[in-house]
Amino acid sequence: MTERPAASLPPDYFETLYAAAPDPWDFATSGYEAGKYAATLAALPRPHYAAALEIGCSIGVLTQMLAARCDRLLALDVAEGALATARARCAGLPVLDFRRMAVPGNWPEGSFDLILLSEVVYYLDRADVARLVERVCAALQPGGDVVLVHWTGATDYPLSGDAAAEAFIADAAGRLALMRQQRAERYRLDLLRRLPVVG
Repeated sequence: MTERPAASLPPDYFETLYAAAPDPWDFATSGYEAGKYAATLAALPRPHYAAALEIGCSIGVLTQMLAARCDRLLALDVAEGALATARARCAGLPVLDFRRMAVPGNWPEGSFDLILLSEVVYYLDRADVARLVERVCAALQPGGDVVLVHWTGATDYPLSGDAAAEAFIADAAGRLALMRQQRAERYRLDLLRRLPVVG
């Protein structure tokens, strides 16, 4: 494995990937992805959410599925090429809004009862994971859910899937309660919930 990047991956990294291939991770055709998406939706504790935020929506495959469970879904990605495909895929779904945004440096207004980070956190360096946790905790409604899903195989990103998830969970301690953890052969899923604000 090559040496890990020291800093969070920049938007240009993703723009280059999507310019070379519209679906660089085979989200639309991979059996692994289909199984992971089904498990992600099955892990959501509520049948329906009023306001959800999906960070790193890519070409919108999971976004399209998640929209059926939401009154309002805001989906973010850093790559305009990915967002163009996602908008086309999800055309006609009025609950959806797509925005180009690089977190944690940029963040949408509003509060959410679900924040989904699927295959995202390991693109960030450790300092940006801490900043992301602050953003998530500030935007998540009391009782709201956070779902992390990450590939656990080898990566050449700033963090491995396990390191990214464990860093997020550690930084959120005392504010987000760990409700569920599950492992599949090639990924892990972590569910956290916003604790009530005391005082």
